[in-house]
Amino acid sequence: MNSKLSQKQLGERISGLRKLKGLSQVDLANNIQISRPSLTQLELGNRAMDVLELHRLSMVLGFSLDDFMSENFNSNQELKEVTAVKPSDSERISVSSLNIDKFKNVLLYILEHCAGKPNVGETVLYKLLYFSDFNYYELYEEHLTGATYRKLPYGPVPNKLDAIIKQMLDDNQLQRIKTDYHGFAQTRYLPLQKADLTQLLASEKMVIDKVIEQMSDWSATAISDYSHKDMPWITSKDGEEISYELAFYREVPFSVRNYDEETEWS
Repeated sequence: MNSKLSQKQLGERISGLRKLKGLSQVDLANNIQISRPSLTQLELGNRAMDVLELHRLSMVLGFSLDDFMSENFNSNQELKEVTAVKPSDSERISVSSLNIDKFKNVLLYILEHCAGKPNVGETVLYKLLYFSDFNYYELYEEHLTGATYRKLPYGPVPNKLDAIIKQMLDDNQLQRIKTDYHGFAQTRYLPLQKADLTQLLASEKMVIDKVIEQMSDWSATAISDYSHKDMPWITSKDGEEISYELAFYREVPFSVRNYDEETEWS
């Protein structure tokens, strides 16, 4: 391999090509017969790739080894010059699509357990939703609610939330109240109906329960500060949408997977 290229540079090239191909980390890891944790470490530049892995990557991602190892390699250009490799029917590419009913039920479920806590105003609620969504995606590479989140100064905030809340208020699913909490104005929501648990898988409920258990007693400042240290928020640009893909680059204590274990993918 070209000694002038660092492992980090090579990892960035692999990550860029994978994303341009529309492949998830699980898709690519399965195709080159390594574990997703190994691929994650490779893309981060924390792990070297051997010759066999590089050959498999070139076959799946469709690049020339000579071009890939050159200093002026451009993933966008190189991808245009090779024949596109379409994912097979068995390969899953996860695309975020908001499931409004699921989002409403997750919101109601969280409020059923947390609305009575004096610290749970809008700021804490937004973060409980964010960590539920991103933790679930990191674990299962499937979307929980499909909500998209934007990087704002006080942390990640769900897009279209105002419209959803208004609809739930109009439908008498929620009640909005204004309170004073330690001298600060606080907006809180009370559930007026129970969540439809038939809309939540056991795995979804488990992830939400863990988030509630871990974070629902935190103050708005504490949970905001914590979200600011999460890799998806750190690496996103101010005001822009936060990519779910960034959940796979989390480290302790944010990661909900054990990336130290080399789980083999068949």
